[in-house]
Order: sequence, then C-alpha cells, then structure tokens
Amino acid sequence: MNQVCNLAPGSVITGKWNQGRYTIIKALGQGATGNVYLADSRRGNVAIKLSENSMSITSEVNVLKHFSKVQGTLLGPSLLDVDDWIANSQKLVSFYVMEYVQGNNFLEFTEQRGIEWAGVLTLQLLTNLERLHQEGWIFGDLKPENLIVSGPPPRIRCIDVGGTTQQGRSIKEFTEFFDRGFWGMGDRKADPPYDLFSVAMIMINAAYPKRFKKVNDRDGKGQIIEKIKQHPFLLKHEDVLQKALMGNYRSAREMKADFIQLLSTKTSTGRPSSHTYKSTIPKQGAPKTNQPKAHTNQTRQQVKKKKKKANYFIETVVILIGVCVIYSLYVYHVLL
Repeated sequence: MNQVCNLAPGSVITGKWNQGRYTIIKALGQGATGNVYLADSRRGNVAIKLSENSMSITSEVNVLKHFSKVQGTLLGPSLLDVDDWIANSQKLVSFYVMEYVQGNNFLEFTEQRGIEWAGVLTLQLLTNLERLHQEGWIFGDLKPENLIVSGPPPRIRCIDVGGTTQQGRSIKEFTEFFDRGFWGMGDRKADPPYDLFSVAMIMINAAYPKRFKKVNDRDGKGQIIEKIKQHPFLLKHEDVLQKALMGNYRSAREMKADFIQLLSTKTSTGRPSSHTYKSTIPKQGAPKTNQPKAHTNQTRQQVKKKKKKANYFIETVVILIGVCVIYSLYVYHVLL
C-alpha cells in the first residue's frame, strides 16, 4: 500500500485542489496507514503524511482539528493543509500537512538530560492526557517515539495521531510493549486507564531504554513489577506505577495528583525518628566520684548529637531543594 508513498529526497508534491507545493527533504517515519516526511514549503519546514487510504487520512485530520479546539495546551501538531496528490502512477494519494515539531523524542531527551527528567515530562504528559480524555478521545498508540520534547523551555508534544480513538471503541493501533493486552493486564478498549498503562510503561522504558521481552505468557504483571523493583528510579515511583499498571486510576487527574503527592512526601525522607533524640545523660543518684567522667561523656554525646542534627538538617534541606526544583519546573512548563 505504501509503495506509491515511498518518496526520495527532492520529490515534489503539488496539491490537486489547493496547489500547495512541498519538496521532500527526508523521511520521518513509516506506519501501517502511510508515510511521514519532512518537507520544505512556503511556510518553511513542515511535516507531511501521505496515504492511499483516504479514510485513514480523513480520520487523522478530524482528530487534529479536534485537538486545535482544546484550549490551554498543545496536544498535537497544528494542521496546515489537506489535499490530494496525483502520483506518477496516476494514483490519487491523500495527504495532510502539519506543523513540524522539532526536538528529541522522550527517550532521547531523558538519556541526554538524565532520567529524573522522566518525572517532569510525565507530569506534563498527564496534563495533556487529562484534557484529551475530557474531550472523549484516547491517544492509543502512546510511546516515546510519538512524544517529542520541543523548546526551550522543554515542552512535551504528542505527534502521530494515527492511533487516537474515541472512548468506548477498540484501540486502532498499538505497540506491544506499551499495550496492556499484550502483557495480559487488560483489554484493548479505548478508555483512560489504557493510556495510563502506557504512561507507566513509558517511564519503565526510560529506565530500560532497550526494553525487555515478555518471557512468560502467563505472568506479564510479575515480570514488570520485578523490573520496577530492580531499578532505583522506578522503585521511588513504585506505588504510582503499580496503580497505573493495574488500572486503578480512572483518570489522568488521579494519577497526576498521586505523582505530585509522591514528590512532596519525599521531603520527609531522611528525618530522624523520635528515639534519636533520647537523652543520654546519666541518671540522678550516681556516685559523686563519677561526676567528672559522666560530665565528659555527656559533653561528647551532646557534640555527637549536635553533629547528627546538623547532618539530618542538611540532608533534609537538600531533599527539599531537589523536590522544589522538579515541582517548580513542572508548574512552570504547565503554566507556559
């Protein structure tokens, strides 16, 4: 189906109806429904998707048009043109032109900047999904390759809307690693928990960039949980990840709230327990002959106690600063 859509750099596409002219620069991706290219146009660089399946193009165009109506966030690329092209074989090829979102995908970005950025980007993604779900749509084929981090400042954008499905219907497109049906942890009905399962798997993919294969057809859940426990970053987010994997969240808002709560509770990590502050002063009634020695021991213990308090205070301050930085980045990106 895609043979007519396999274009070499320099190929020129001219729209039949709108007469838009696009010169192919390079291929950006290939899917089941068509091919996507970077192209030069009078608007500058754009992304253009071509397909012999006009119905799939129409469906994706409708999704992009709907995205543009959602206020307060940039869910997907802006739609610029829709037309048909008469290929050399005289076949009619449908295409649409969209904004070219420049940047690295989710995994490339976290590998360059550090895995802690996966938390910040996930909070942004959950905000986008919350609004998408409120409009009655499920992204479906949610994976790092379909998430571009543009900027500065870093802002996550969803691209390739080919798998976006109306809630209640069957998922149209999926990638096995991010699909709950593949892991035996749910069906392929388009609902918010389906996307949230994929969000959890995207974070896991950030920790395991090469991914891992399913080794037991009967216990996909056990394998994923084991991988979470084996990685320090994932272990810090274990509760949220497990709830998302098990479908316990009914909305992106719920998952986002738990995620933020998890970050805030980290500020208490490292604080000493109450027994740390028990006095070590000798009991009253000790023999007077022991007073000089007791006084010396007491002084040493007080010094050690002060040092411990100072260390706990410094550790707590460092943790507070780290959490505040991550949370501030999240709030800053959401508000912009």
